[in-house]
Amino acid sequence: MKKKTKKRVFRLLTGLICLAAVAVLAVFGISEYVRWTTKDDIILSFTSDAMKEEIDEESLTELKELDADCILVLGAGILDADTPSPMLQDRLDAGIRLYREGVAPKILLTGDNGQIGHNEIHVMLNYVKNAGIPEEDIFCDHAGFSTYDSMYRASSIFGVQRAVVVTQRYHEYRAVYIGKALGLEVKGVSSDQKRYSGQFMRDIREILARDKDFFKIKSKAESLLGGEVIPISGSGLVSHGE
Repeated sequence: MKKKTKKRVFRLLTGLICLAAVAVLAVFGISEYVRWTTKDDIILSFTSDAMKEEIDEESLTELKELDADCILVLGAGILDADTPSPMLQDRLDAGIRLYREGVAPKILLTGDNGQIGHNEIHVMLNYVKNAGIPEEDIFCDHAGFSTYDSMYRASSIFGVQRAVVVTQRYHEYRAVYIGKALGLEVKGVSSDQKRYSGQFMRDIREILARDKDFFKIKSKAESLLGGEVIPISGSGLVSHGE
């Protein structure tokens, strides 16, 4: 009787270990699939040195050939009511540089404005305006609560069909993947001008986030919020809010 019990326990443990192994492989497999299928869509990488130099002419030409409706800058947290986080500042600087290089005629800023005291869009908008970008060329999405929401709303609210997406490389794969899955033509520009604290944990969370959005796309989920259509071809002033 004891031998039979031991065999059953052994089989149960073996089965659980196999299931756990399959689950781990699936998690990492999906993440790698997202990364692998979008890596060639990241056309340009800004480092601290690259920001000071001329943009590679071949990369610049490829970005301009997309004929993008906008440069889409994804939110990344703020330090206080007036200061972007280092990651966000680097994204904004890259977006401003691309606009000045004539990559797209508009900039779409998208971030989290869902909490009192955490208004990413206010900070992003002021930063870009202070850089001298015409206000009518700056669009603001106040309901970009997640990467999925930001990419979905770029299409559904702002009518974007083609976009150059700016974020850090670890995040770029997922943003581009979502955009393409939603029917957008997208190219990525990674913004990694410095080393960011806490990056190891971000990389781990990003693996899980790729899996989450992979299945979110499969379920054809809509963005958290809808809203009035604001065509990216018009003036961005209407999107700035109070």
